[in-house]
Amino acid sequence: MFKPKLFSIIKNSPSDLKGKALANDIVAGLIVAVVALPLSIALAISSGVSPEVGMITAIVAGFIISFLGGSRVQIGGPTAAFVVIICGIIEQHGIDGLIVATILAGIILIIFGIIGFGDVIKFIPFPITVGFTTGIAVTLFSTQLNDFLGLNLSGVPSEFLGKWKMYILNFDKINPYALVVGILSVAIIILWGKINKKIPGSLVALIVATLAVKFLNLPVETIGSKFTNISGTIPAPHLPDLANTDFTALIQPAITIAILAGIESLLSAVVADGMTGDKHDSNTELIAQGVANIASALFGGLPATGAIARTAANIKNGGHSPISGMVHAIVLLIIMLAAMPLAKLIPMCTLAAILIVVSYNMCEFKEFKQIARTTKSDLSVLILTFILTVIFDLVVAIELGMVLAMFLFIKKMSETLQINTVSKLEESDTYKYVNKEILVYEIAGPMFFGASTRFVDVMKSMNLSSDILILRMKNVPIIDGTLIDSLKQIIDYTQKYHIMVLYCELQPQPREILKKYGCEARMGKEKFFDTIEDAMKFAEEIETVNKEMRAKRAKREIPVGHKTK
Repeated sequence: MFKPKLFSIIKNSPSDLKGKALANDIVAGLIVAVVALPLSIALAISSGVSPEVGMITAIVAGFIISFLGGSRVQIGGPTAAFVVIICGIIEQHGIDGLIVATILAGIILIIFGIIGFGDVIKFIPFPITVGFTTGIAVTLFSTQLNDFLGLNLSGVPSEFLGKWKMYILNFDKINPYALVVGILSVAIIILWGKINKKIPGSLVALIVATLAVKFLNLPVETIGSKFTNISGTIPAPHLPDLANTDFTALIQPAITIAILAGIESLLSAVVADGMTGDKHDSNTELIAQGVANIASALFGGLPATGAIARTAANIKNGGHSPISGMVHAIVLLIIMLAAMPLAKLIPMCTLAAILIVVSYNMCEFKEFKQIARTTKSDLSVLILTFILTVIFDLVVAIELGMVLAMFLFIKKMSETLQINTVSKLEESDTYKYVNKEILVYEIAGPMFFGASTRFVDVMKSMNLSSDILILRMKNVPIIDGTLIDSLKQIIDYTQKYHIMVLYCELQPQPREILKKYGCEARMGKEKFFDTIEDAMKFAEEIETVNKEMRAKRAKREIPVGHKTK
C-alpha cells in the first residue's frame, strides 16, 4: 500500500545513490531549483499570497513528495493549475480557510491512496484531462493580464466572464512601460530556449527585466510595491483558529484540491514513466501528496502536486532518484534564507509574462486537433469539460464530463452487441435460417443494461414459425442483472408461441450468473450445452419427434394447433 521509491532504492539498489549517480542527482536538483524559483514566486503572487508562500510550498511539499513519493523523479510544488482555485478559496474563506481546505485535501488524498483510488484515477478519459487542462490554461492566462498590461486594477472578479468585462472596460489604462517589459520578458523566455537548454529562460527574463526596471527607473509595479513585508524565513508550523472554522463550507474546496492534486500528480508520474522506463506506485504517490499538502498548509504554504514541467526538467538533466527532488527543495531553502529580500525588485509584469508562457505550454492544442478528428462523442466531452472548467470550476467540469463520457461509452458498448442468425456451425458472412424449424442466434459482445432494449427488440423480431431457438453465446464475456431480466422476457415470449429455447457455449461468468439468478433451474439444466453440435443434435432429435407427431395428427385429421416438446 505504501512503498516510497526512496526506501525501495535503498533496499534493492543502493548503488543508485552513490558515486556518479549521486552527483547527477545533485546537479539535476540544482538546475530544477533554478527552474522552480521564478515559478514558485509567480504562482504565489498570482494566487493572491505573498511570494515567500510559494517558496515555502516548493521547499516543504517538494521535499516530502520526493522523500515519500511513489515515483523516482517526481518534482512537487505549487503549480499553475491551482491558481484560480486558490484565488476563489481565499476570496470566500480567507487565508485560514485555504489552510484548512488544504489540510482536509491532504487527508482525502491519503484516504484515496489507502483505498487504492490511484488505480481508479487512471481511468479518467483522455478528452476530459485535455479539456480541463486547457481550460485551466485559458483561465490562468486571463488572471495575468492585469499585471501584464499594467492595469493595476483592484477587485478584479474571480469569474472568467466578469474578469474579461473589467479588462475591456479599463483597456485605456494600460501602462505602456509594463506592456513593453512584459513583451520583452516573453521574448526572452521563448528565444533563450534556443540558445541554452540548461539555464531556464524564465530566470534570465526575470534578471534582465529586474535590472532594466531598476536602473532605467521605469514606472512599473514590482513585488516590493505590492507586498511591503516579505519574509526570508520559514515560520513555525501552526493551525488556524478551528473553533470558528466552517468545515462544511470547506469540504467542496478540499475535494477540488484533492482531485486536482491526485490527477495532476499521477499524470506527471505517467509522463515520467514514459521518459525513464520506470513504473511509479500510484497509491504511494497519493499518500505522499496527502502528507505533503498537510505539511505545506501547517507551514503556511499552498496546495502542491507533482509538476510535469519541473519533473521533465529533472529527468532531462540527469535526475534518476528522489535525491534530486530533495536537493531541489534544499537549494530553494538556501536561496530563500539568503536572497529573498531581493525579490522586491522583480517587476509584476515579468512574473505575469512567465505564467503566460506557462499557460500557453499547458494548452494542449495538438491533442485538441487529434480528438477533433476521432469521434463526435469524444469531441463533445472535450468541449463540455473545457467550457465548464473556464466558466464554472474544475470539479463541475470533471463530474459532468465523466457523466457524459459514461453515457456515450454505454451507448458505444451497447452497439457492440451483435445478434445474428447463422446458417452454418462455423463462422459465416452470410446469415440465414439453418432450416425452417430450427433457428440459431449467435450473440457476441457484453450483455449489459445498455444493450437490453436492443436485445429484446431483435429477439422479438425472430421467425415465430420456428420450433426451436438456439442461443449460441460463446462470444458473450459478461451478462448483468438487467439482461437476465430481458432474457426472462424472451423466455416468456417464446413460451407464448411454443418455441423451445436452448443455450450453448456459455462462458464461465454468464453461466454462473444464470445459476445464481435461478435461470438455469427455471429453464431446465438439460437445455444447456457445451457445444453448438450437441445443441443441434438435441434440437434435431426434438424436431424429429415433432415431425412424427404432426404426421400422426395429419393422418387422424387433427388440426395442428400445438407443438410437442
